[in-house]
Amino acid sequence: MGRIVQKYGGSSVADAESIKRVARRIARTRGDGHDVIIVISAMGDTTDELMDLALQVSPRPKSRELDMLLTTGERQSAALLAMALSDLGVDAVSYTGSQAGVITTPTHGNARIIDITPGRVETALQEGNVAIVAGFQGVSQTTKDVTTLGRGASDTTAVALAAALGADYCEIYSDVDGVFTADPRIVPSARKIDQIGYEEMMELAASGAKILHLRCVEYARRENVTVHVRSSFTDLSGTWVLPQEEVEKGSPMEEAIITGVAHDRGEAKITIVGVPDQVGEAAAIFKAVADREINIDMIVQNVSRLSDVATDISFTLPMADGRKAIEALEEIRDTVGFKELLYDDQVGKVSIVGVGMRSHPGVTATFFDALAKEQVNLQMISTSEIRISVVVGADDVDRAVRAAHTAFGLDSTDEAKVYAGTGR
Repeated sequence: MGRIVQKYGGSSVADAESIKRVARRIARTRGDGHDVIIVISAMGDTTDELMDLALQVSPRPKSRELDMLLTTGERQSAALLAMALSDLGVDAVSYTGSQAGVITTPTHGNARIIDITPGRVETALQEGNVAIVAGFQGVSQTTKDVTTLGRGASDTTAVALAAALGADYCEIYSDVDGVFTADPRIVPSARKIDQIGYEEMMELAASGAKILHLRCVEYARRENVTVHVRSSFTDLSGTWVLPQEEVEKGSPMEEAIITGVAHDRGEAKITIVGVPDQVGEAAAIFKAVADREINIDMIVQNVSRLSDVATDISFTLPMADGRKAIEALEEIRDTVGFKELLYDDQVGKVSIVGVGMRSHPGVTATFFDALAKEQVNLQMISTSEIRISVVVGADDVDRAVRAAHTAFGLDSTDEAKVYAGTGR
């Protein structure tokens, strides 16, 4: 038969009964004759609890030791799942990311996969075992230290293993039935998308849709890995993530203008006031931020409110990186000569995504009109060929998402079901 990688998120293995339920599903897949590789997350909120524990011990824990601590959550759930499968008569072996051959960059907390050398996993499969790999982690190629890949990156581990092992496809199990046109916790009338192209899925993930990790989709597109997003709580078919041409070929209808609405509450906005309007000042600012390995999202530059020979530069970034960015900018304040730093984490990003907007005029007008009717003020605007994003006040995010979803005719008469409540 085939070879399948299955990834189970924390909500799917939240407790002992959930682990046993997942084990039964895996046993059925193995019973159908497939080689099965499992990538597993920590149980429930274990990672958050470990982080809280670390902060109780130290207000600024060393990143190396934090990775050593956080990776224990996945090791725990992997071992427990192997035990549950053994009781069902299914031979299984659990591996850490390092043992599974996940080789990464040395950056603690947000390492990137360089290579996968899954010799031990391949051997386990040849011996008739289910191979269980702890997600979210690997080992640095240079320092040989344990590393973590960032929150949600078990998805990336799964797709990388699927590519390295030549799997037929990679199944990502969550607590919802697939990829929806919006977060069903905010929009109960959101519709499940049966098929979606890599390009649209990447934009949704980058815009805050937490059903798939962004780097997972990037990896899937690069390695041409088919991904099936589905629920671990039912046997329903989910959403297939495929090359865009395959999605278009399988759809006899004209493409919808908008595929989905995404939101992100995890961003903050920094405004640098009174930057001298001179060549090289913006470069110095963003180099200082880049040197701290901080990703920047949206950027806006305007004539400064302080002077017509200065500019104000605003940008958004992950809220978790706000303190690092402020520290980096304060260090170059005298060199650059800006006057003031403003920080605002009471914002959110709302985005509409769809390849159909390439050929349909008026999308921007429809989007902005829907937000205006809800009295939602726009602080920043950013666009790509298939996406429009706006930054709004944190209290306006839910209303903005619902308004956009309705404005583009995405509402369904059926109510989407969330089985566990976390979205992963």
